[in-house]
Amino acid sequence: MIPKDILDKVRRIEITTNRLVTDVFAGQYHSVFKGRGMEFDEVRAYQPGDDVRSIDWNVTARTGIPHVKKFVEEREMTVMVLVDASLSCRFSTALELKSRLAAEIAAVLSFAAIRNNDKIGLQIFTDSVEKFISPRKGRGHVLRIIREVLCFSAAGRGTDIAAALEFMTKVNHRRAVCFLISDFIEPLAGQSWSSRFVKAMAIANRRHDIIAVTLNDPREKQLTPCGLLELEDAESGESVCVDTNDPGVRAAYARADRERLTARDRLFGSMKVDHIDISTDVPYADSLVRFFARRRKRLG
Repeated sequence: MIPKDILDKVRRIEITTNRLVTDVFAGQYHSVFKGRGMEFDEVRAYQPGDDVRSIDWNVTARTGIPHVKKFVEEREMTVMVLVDASLSCRFSTALELKSRLAAEIAAVLSFAAIRNNDKIGLQIFTDSVEKFISPRKGRGHVLRIIREVLCFSAAGRGTDIAAALEFMTKVNHRRAVCFLISDFIEPLAGQSWSSRFVKAMAIANRRHDIIAVTLNDPREKQLTPCGLLELEDAESGESVCVDTNDPGVRAAYARADRERLTARDRLFGSMKVDHIDISTDVPYADSLVRFFARRRKRLG
């Protein structure tokens, strides 16, 4: 039995995101994420007027009767939403928690997918893959995805994006559009990503269409002068006391974040991975609209 407060939350997200899909993204999703082209349907006997370029010469030679290949447009896609549920995503100093934004964005993408008759699946991960829901269609399936993202109680604290990508690549044999929703805060070696992460991202992006949805908070970019402040790493539990009134401390903090974002953007650029920057202090619809417009323009 699902508690009433959870059902109310799911219903509110459904109303909000459904309206957004209807009013803002109508037609944009289909124009940006089309099917994979033409899919073979059957071979049939040649009829006057058929394009001679569609003749199946193997079948024609075997039967002695001209046959042509018939194709249909393949519109149906598989969309996977990978959601980071680590402790660093249960954080915000602005309008919404990162985890709440992840739930709403997953809902928007899910409703857009089923309106296009696509399948939608979900994968929730921390330092391991904790939940997997196979791609399916239907409103009931979408509501289940929203409920899981909104209310899932993760066992892990940390983040292992490589493990999530490796799992996704193993279970999805057909090409899929994969939205990877995370704050991309995990240990870096000298401000560069681990070789395992880079390899997993490269393999996944060759086989699928990976789109990174990056969750950010303004306080990750800079500290506000407010005296002594104890900062705790949500995933490792390590804490440190800093003097936020010290300009040098604030400058070092801002520099470290710039280096992290630079390393992240450099990786996405080198692999041609599209990414959507989402911030907890700005309505996410604006970022999604810009992404759709940018991608549609690039694809012509």
